[in-house]
Amino acid sequence: MRPRSLYVPAAVSVALAALVWLVSAPARFLNYDTEYALLWGNDLVHGRTPDYTVAFAPTPHPLAQLVGALGSLFGTGFGETLFEVLAFLSLGILGWLVFALGRAWFGTAAGVVAAAIVLTREPILSYGIRAYVDLPYICLLLGALLIETRRRRAGTPVLALIAMAGLLRPEAWLFAGAYAVWLWRGGALRPVHVALVVGAPLLWALSDLAVTGDPLHSLSGTRSTAEDLGRITGLQRVPATLPRRLGEILREPVVLAAAVGGVLALWRLRARATLGAVAGLLAVGAFCVLAAAGLSILTRYLLLPATILAIFAGAGVAGWTQLPRDDPWRARWMALGALTVVGMLVFIPSQVTRLKNTRSALIAQTRILDELHDLVTANLSCGTTQVAVPNRRAVPQLALWLDIPPRDVVSAQELGRYPRRPSALAPVSRAVADQFVLDARDKDRALPAPPRSRLSVRGRYWNLYGACP
Repeated sequence: MRPRSLYVPAAVSVALAALVWLVSAPARFLNYDTEYALLWGNDLVHGRTPDYTVAFAPTPHPLAQLVGALGSLFGTGFGETLFEVLAFLSLGILGWLVFALGRAWFGTAAGVVAAAIVLTREPILSYGIRAYVDLPYICLLLGALLIETRRRRAGTPVLALIAMAGLLRPEAWLFAGAYAVWLWRGGALRPVHVALVVGAPLLWALSDLAVTGDPLHSLSGTRSTAEDLGRITGLQRVPATLPRRLGEILREPVVLAAAVGGVLALWRLRARATLGAVAGLLAVGAFCVLAAAGLSILTRYLLLPATILAIFAGAGVAGWTQLPRDDPWRARWMALGALTVVGMLVFIPSQVTRLKNTRSALIAQTRILDELHDLVTANLSCGTTQVAVPNRRAVPQLALWLDIPPRDVVSAQELGRYPRRPSALAPVSRAVADQFVLDARDKDRALPAPPRSRLSVRGRYWNLYGACP
């Protein structure tokens, strides 16, 4: 791709990212998993071995840790800001890629509709603003799809992007293997392609081996955490769960538009629709593999198939523009597209309410985290070796900000009470706990009684006990 041809995509992506940032401001913070990636990256920079075995540690994602390590070279504050900027950029890039794929497959109007759908879905914006690795993962795979769309059997650039995605989520390994078979059948498979296919899983296993001595730690650890948290798992749960979760992401009218677009595009525009359909099936297949492996069935694991469905929803609305004017199905498709648009318009008020509620929740969580940061850095910077918190939610943040091991951030919920000796933090009210500390998916949503030690600082959201003298 010529450098000049990158100007427009880059400009549009930055503009979309800025728009999402302006609309959601001041919401911006790192989720639990990404904060751990920064914490472990910071450990690597300072010559410490990351602790993957701490209670309820998330799955270690090698590429996210690499970004965390690079950010930590300039300080942990810079590292957090770097992830926050990348979070919004990922949303902007996602919007551009969905538009570009929709335009390439089903025309400009379909691309515009698809991008508008994706950037107004509450789960996508929520996970994106909180800097989950799923959004960069999706961008890498959609980028690979776009390259393949423009040049069939492009080979190395496609597999390079898939390999990077495979260092964020293991589902990408299925895409890499399937694409390698496609290259092999066309006589285009090269040794470098094989290296890219095996590179991501091999690097992931070597990373786990170096840190824990177990090359399969990510699999066993994630499965164990899913069991401890009582998460939904198992292939037998997929048929009932998958449609419901896709509906939660896209909403019913968009799913209907995707069904219309999928059927009609595969019938009347098969050459254009085949690549997207295969990618969607692979994405669902990868999700099923995770479920069969005993991993959690989470909504964010379905963001990729939902995004592909959104592109087909764009086809459902405007794919008829790609049919010849004398095609008898052009007018019929137009009529079906108009019906799906009516359904989407009817859902706009409820969708706006969802987005407003999510924005309010994210802003509240941002302010709660900001106060937590200010409290601990101002009052616990005297060489604190241990601090107690209500549960595990704020462990990676405190470990990072105070430069202590995550094992030294004690969960009062797990102990059944706050210990007497260390410094401690407690939410000022149940409302604050419900907004940030607790999670709807927590197995135990009980809060331990407040500490008995001296109250040092009373904040708007947090009470700090046992601060530095």
